[in-house]
Amino acid sequence: MNIHEMKLDDVSLSPDLRLRPVQWSDVTAVADLILAASIADGDPTTTVTEDELNRFWSSPDVNIETDAWVVETKEGSIVGYEEFYSKHAHAAMLGDGYVHPEFHGLGIGTAMLRTLEARARKEMEPAQPDVRVYIHNGVPANDAAACELHENEGYKAIRHSWHMETKLEQAPQVPSFPEGIELRPFVLDEQNYAVYEAHEDAFSDHWGHVRGTFESWNHHVVEHENFDPSLWYIAWDGGQIAGYCLCRYRMESGWVGTLGVPRPWRKRGLGEALLMHAFSEFYKRGTKTIGLGVDAQNPTGATRLYKKAGMYVAFEAVVYEKELRPGRDANEE
Repeated sequence: MNIHEMKLDDVSLSPDLRLRPVQWSDVTAVADLILAASIADGDPTTTVTEDELNRFWSSPDVNIETDAWVVETKEGSIVGYEEFYSKHAHAAMLGDGYVHPEFHGLGIGTAMLRTLEARARKEMEPAQPDVRVYIHNGVPANDAAACELHENEGYKAIRHSWHMETKLEQAPQVPSFPEGIELRPFVLDEQNYAVYEAHEDAFSDHWGHVRGTFESWNHHVVEHENFDPSLWYIAWDGGQIAGYCLCRYRMESGWVGTLGVPRPWRKRGLGEALLMHAFSEFYKRGTKTIGLGVDAQNPTGATRLYKKAGMYVAFEAVVYEKELRPGRDANEE
């Protein structure tokens, strides 16, 4: 079943609303919708920009005719948006959806969630028959209606993620870097692949991580509209990357996109030194508010580090999962 084959009854929409595939011309309206929903949820800092939408829609492994859709009124206003992404092995799948705050309670969320599941069931057809298949979808923890909707559709809450933030009142003190570790200016052409490899190594033991391609790294990280190589802080131990902190600006605030320390260099204070160095550099640029996103159950102690650095939880999201088929993990050999 695909989006074109679904009947309105299947997706619980009234005749005044229409669900259709997204079009490139929708990008501004969808970005405006996401911003309105994010403001209503209390977390506008992490809204999705037009550039980020264009980047997702143009990903080599995304087809917007089947992987993103909108709900519009009969007047043509876009009031709902959902996207689908197949993360790994046709078995690990992600959704992300938004409903305009003035159009809650009209079945839009139900329609989009059921369409997401229909797309996922189509995607799982070529998956290995013994692999576990599931969908993950995140919602604001404070949105009781969205949580209830997911539970009514057979989803279970399995994880929490945090948007953490700090507001610097004075220049932060930067701890000394461990002996033998030094920061060097980041040179994109010479060091980009090494940073990509270090990232894959550092996050290999994180929940839900699937090794990405270098092409995807460039598309989503390096080619980002706010990419600034002067905000990439790479710690070296001789010729090896011991840690990295990749920062940028987001909604006029500083944003720590990724902070990672591969296993051999952990528990030496390197992560704290990198984080505080980033804070210091943002402060020097006149940026006092700095945020990041983190898995609340991060196994490396990242949340403890961030709290120690003076960060607090500004927003919490719940990751819901619907298992479409039990089986072995797709990452298992």
